[in-house]
Amino acid sequence: MRRVEDDQPLAAFLATVNIGDTLSGTVAEVTRAEASVLLDGFAVDPVGIIGPLDLSWRSFRRSAADLLHVGTRVTAAVIAIDPSRRKVMLSRSATENPHLWAFLKALRPEEHLSGTVAAIERFGVFIDLDDGPKHPTFPGVGLITMPELSWRRFEDPSEIISIGQRVTCQFLAFDTSNGEARLSLRATQPDPFQQFASDVQVGQILHGSITKLVPFGAFAHVGDGIEGLIHLSQLSSSPIETPDQAVQVGDKITVTVTEIDLPRRRLTLSRHH
Repeated sequence: MRRVEDDQPLAAFLATVNIGDTLSGTVAEVTRAEASVLLDGFAVDPVGIIGPLDLSWRSFRRSAADLLHVGTRVTAAVIAIDPSRRKVMLSRSATENPHLWAFLKALRPEEHLSGTVAAIERFGVFIDLDDGPKHPTFPGVGLITMPELSWRRFEDPSEIISIGQRVTCQFLAFDTSNGEARLSLRATQPDPFQQFASDVQVGQILHGSITKLVPFGAFAHVGDGIEGLIHLSQLSSSPIETPDQAVQVGDKITVTVTEIDLPRRRLTLSRHH
């Protein structure tokens, strides 16, 4: 069992370390998940840890054992300090790409960044930013995840955006694991749900069309970019087991607004008979 006084040298060392500092050391152990580092200035235990996502932005899907070996000298940036676990979490990516790291670290939430759509993947859209260094691996430093593309529902991102298109997005966060600027395109556009909610009240009758059937009901389009859910129990005056027993996609329908959930941007409807 570790005695309290054993932690005193570590506590003294950690008191000298700040997030953002650059530390050097020697790799003491390597597993598939991480590498532990014996840091210069604290030779008692290998308290430095480089996690799998912080090994290198150039080496995705490669384990720590593929990238580092015991005895290797490393330099890495401090990204977190965890006294309870006796660990200093490090990023080797930061020192491999100092200009990109510094650029991303200087960005502020809600700042607007411009660039060009470089690639469209299933998980998001890469943006080649006008400013800042290029990414060592990805086609762009900026990434817009699918939910941040548009306020409107879409099946394919090509409905919203195309390669080569110029865009201006809002900066959300620095993804230190991937060396990306997480961006939002929809944040730069007015939210149609906010306008809808200010114009429509619960109990109001609307006209729309069925856009999608789901096991628990159907979605109806009732305004520009606005869809609401009609629960299965509200689709028919008689009991039904599946929505297609009452409606089909494309059917024109009259509905009553039963709930407007502004924080979650959800509209609940019932069929008007």
